[in-house]
Amino acid sequence: MAVSLFDTRTPLEPLRDEVMAAIERVVASGTYILGPEVSGLEREFADYCGARHGIGVANGTEAITIALRAMGVGPGDEVVVPSFTFYASAEAIPPTGATPVFCDIDPNTYCVTADTVRAALTPRTKAVIAVHLFGNIAPVAEIEALGVPVLEDAAQAAGSISPAGRPGALGRAATFSFFPSKNLGCYGDGGMITTSDEQIAEQARILRFHGSQDKVSYEQVGYNSRLDELQAAILRVQLPHLDTWADGRRAAGAHYAEAGLGELAKLPQPTDGSKPAWHLYVVSHPEPARLEAALADSQIGHKAYYRTPIHRQAAMRAWDHTGVELPGTEQAARTHLAIPMSPVLSRAQVDEVVAATRHQDIK
Repeated sequence: MAVSLFDTRTPLEPLRDEVMAAIERVVASGTYILGPEVSGLEREFADYCGARHGIGVANGTEAITIALRAMGVGPGDEVVVPSFTFYASAEAIPPTGATPVFCDIDPNTYCVTADTVRAALTPRTKAVIAVHLFGNIAPVAEIEALGVPVLEDAAQAAGSISPAGRPGALGRAATFSFFPSKNLGCYGDGGMITTSDEQIAEQARILRFHGSQDKVSYEQVGYNSRLDELQAAILRVQLPHLDTWADGRRAAGAHYAEAGLGELAKLPQPTDGSKPAWHLYVVSHPEPARLEAALADSQIGHKAYYRTPIHRQAAMRAWDHTGVELPGTEQAARTHLAIPMSPVLSRAQVDEVVAATRHQDIK
């Protein structure tokens, strides 16, 4: 049977009536921007993460820019960020006036480490973006022990668990994306900043609304970046189900291991003590083109996400990264491949994926 890379529809189908009722509630209210649905979601999502404040914004990319500025990042500063991640993690830095400085990752976990961050630090470093890539959890406390504040890019990690708590409450602040394919996704674009720092929260709220507290006086040049009531209402319906969906993602990862996929490709390694809610299930293979061909032959969804690391992208040429050596990044970029993952991925579907690879004798 064919197996798709994502299945965003099936988990949401039982919630259809509740979602439609939430939409009707917003339409009937006549309040569409920064109303009770947004404030309700901000409170509920912050509580879920273990943070004091949630600030709803338009998308996950602007969440990073606004959070960095709220943390005091500006012109002349440097922000350390991994090169093996979605482009937005780095793209969000230049609008603050700061310079992105790329660090390496551990190719086994796909996350930054204290050692890879340390190698990129300079006297101008103002913050580190620790990306919880694919749902795995970067070692935030170890990085903060280096003496730099950490912004968690938790766009792919809603529902993941670490020994220190949930993403969203591990660093100075954190950002989330509610893009429809995410672990917690809305029906359009949306994002959230979480923090327990009162000053950061206050600054983020000002920046998301044109740099103003009262819509009359403007203290800063800010953004028009607000999560709308419809998306917030939809997310409030889904949030109580996030842990169940996260358990389903973890179960799917366990199915892959039990089915013997580790004999055919290298499985992703959770960071110490973490329980990732795998947003993407990304394996490694020395000849990924062979793996892709085998999966394609059996109509199995797959995708290479970051074949070209960010520091090699054309738009980053404005900042000279000549001579930057990131061996873990290069290895991950060359060998990774995402295979099917969803909260409802069954053992039978996993067996189809593994059978497709085994049939082609890929080793």
